[in-house]
Amino acid sequence: MHRNLKLYITKKTYVLAPEAGSNLTVHRDTGAIELSEIIPSASEQESTLNVYGILGFIKLWAGDYMLTITKREQIGTIQGKSIYRVGGFQILPLAQNLSDLNENQKSQEQVFVNLLESHLKNNTFYFSYDYDLTQSIQRLAQFTDEKLAEPLYKRADERFFWNRFVATKLIDAKFDASSFILPVMQGFVELNQCKINDKTFAWGLITRRSRHRPGTRYFSRGIDAQGHVSNFVETEQIVLYDGPSTSRDISGEIKLSFVQTRGSIPVYWAQVINLKYTPRLWIGETRKSLAAARAHFDEQIRIYGPQILVNLINKKGYELPMGQAYARTVEQLNDPRIYYTHFDFHSECSKMRWHRIQLLVDQLKDKLDEQGYTFYDTVGKNLKKTQTSVVRSNCMDCLDRTNVVQSTLARYVLTQQLHELGILKANQKLEDQEEFMQNYRNVWADNADGVSCVYSGTGALKTDFTRTGNRTKAGALKDLQNSITRYVKNNFLDGNRQDSFDLFLGKYHLEHDQSAYVHNPFVSGKPLRVRVVPYILLFALFMLVLNVIRPSYSGFKTFTSYFLLLLFWVSVLISGIRFAIKHGDEFVQWPHLVKLPPFDDVSEVSGGFTEKGNMSPPEITREELPSI
Repeated sequence: MHRNLKLYITKKTYVLAPEAGSNLTVHRDTGAIELSEIIPSASEQESTLNVYGILGFIKLWAGDYMLTITKREQIGTIQGKSIYRVGGFQILPLAQNLSDLNENQKSQEQVFVNLLESHLKNNTFYFSYDYDLTQSIQRLAQFTDEKLAEPLYKRADERFFWNRFVATKLIDAKFDASSFILPVMQGFVELNQCKINDKTFAWGLITRRSRHRPGTRYFSRGIDAQGHVSNFVETEQIVLYDGPSTSRDISGEIKLSFVQTRGSIPVYWAQVINLKYTPRLWIGETRKSLAAARAHFDEQIRIYGPQILVNLINKKGYELPMGQAYARTVEQLNDPRIYYTHFDFHSECSKMRWHRIQLLVDQLKDKLDEQGYTFYDTVGKNLKKTQTSVVRSNCMDCLDRTNVVQSTLARYVLTQQLHELGILKANQKLEDQEEFMQNYRNVWADNADGVSCVYSGTGALKTDFTRTGNRTKAGALKDLQNSITRYVKNNFLDGNRQDSFDLFLGKYHLEHDQSAYVHNPFVSGKPLRVRVVPYILLFALFMLVLNVIRPSYSGFKTFTSYFLLLLFWVSVLISGIRFAIKHGDEFVQWPHLVKLPPFDDVSEVSGGFTEKGNMSPPEITREELPSI
């Protein structure tokens, strides 16, 4: 795998020259790629650029764009193999100009490029040139020598190969381009060197976010026909240890890991945003939903073994029907390899009683002990222990409650691991190691934020408990701030964010969208009455504030006239807000590129009860929503 590339930019080509080996030449007029030994002469070069990897290529109206990594930040090593975070990127067009495009295409082209830039800037990506970040320690240890000899991209877990779509041009090349194909993972990675009882070891988290059924909080819910669920994340807690006498950097002669997963409730369901804080809830209860859940768990069991399902949503109110649907689905699957438990997180831990999470740990202790963890001796290539099952946790978003519980379960297992290594003495508790626990809590809280920002647009809630071990009033205020920010982003900004996912991950193909030739999908089709309401509200609010701050500005001499003026602007505000709430579907920002996923035989849920609705799944599309 080429680690450092020199990019030579000419009018006709992009030439990527590694420190050793053949160059990759990209012809700008045709988009063709080939290996060559030629470096452009100084007179041909327009500029040069240091490149640390190629994300891939994506085709827009003007032709291909090359996506390159221009900055990298090393965050740690595993067995001497460096792990990097993408620190900067550059999107390079092959086309010299846009003269061949019509005005409609030019307008779309800029929006597409902006979406790509937004996606790359607002997500966190990790990679390694020689360590497969997409695979857990246990899966890597079980690979054959033949498998390990394959190029990195071929043995990568395709679920977490985030740039798999844009790398297609290199993967499908008629020549061997494997040394230029760099699998990049979206998620979170942190590795820290720690010390307990004068014994040094490395500890950290690797969180892998699936590229299947990607998207934002309210535009990606539940399951699809292939069994992929929204916001599916695999989190691996790892321990690297070289022995008690180690005082240098840890190479990881002994590797231990513990894997957990999270993912949306695996039934057909949706929440349709409409300006209300709690959107409408729709649930599908059909045989197709059951078949999708079966496909999901068949894949999960094949990869991880038996499933320990921990459902953290409320057992009453708005979330009750989701819990009932999940439990009913598991019951109908009737699979002895699936264990289901429902722990009402908010009820059990209400009034700051966060210590009660231990009730869940106590309930799962036997399952966790039976499940075990990975213990791999790399020197002797001896896989001493394997993790035989996995805990799959979820709440509604699989963010806040889920991360708190995952960190608690991981701490229980880590205590066992450190006891086995002799780092912790028999009578010691991990919770008593204050310096380590501070690091532990902060990393898990950072992990929560990393997963949450991608899905919800803000950091996670309840991270004050994860960071300090206590729920605080300051943390509650921070959660309120994040909740308000989520509301704004989910209703008014997530349409574009969803488009960026669909474009980068190949859910939307420009060449397949014939309507885009004549109709710009990004041009709003909202009626005039909807488009003007926000401006009326802003103007009314401005005038109200202005007249309150400067009463003389109104020009009225009597208090009655002044009061009636204020009453007028208040009435305009109230009328505008009432109109917006009544027609909420028309004011939110919907994605433009891909239709909402279809649902079969869905029902609308109201007040904890399910009522049959007339909205069939194919009709839950953006074409029928008033905003498009």
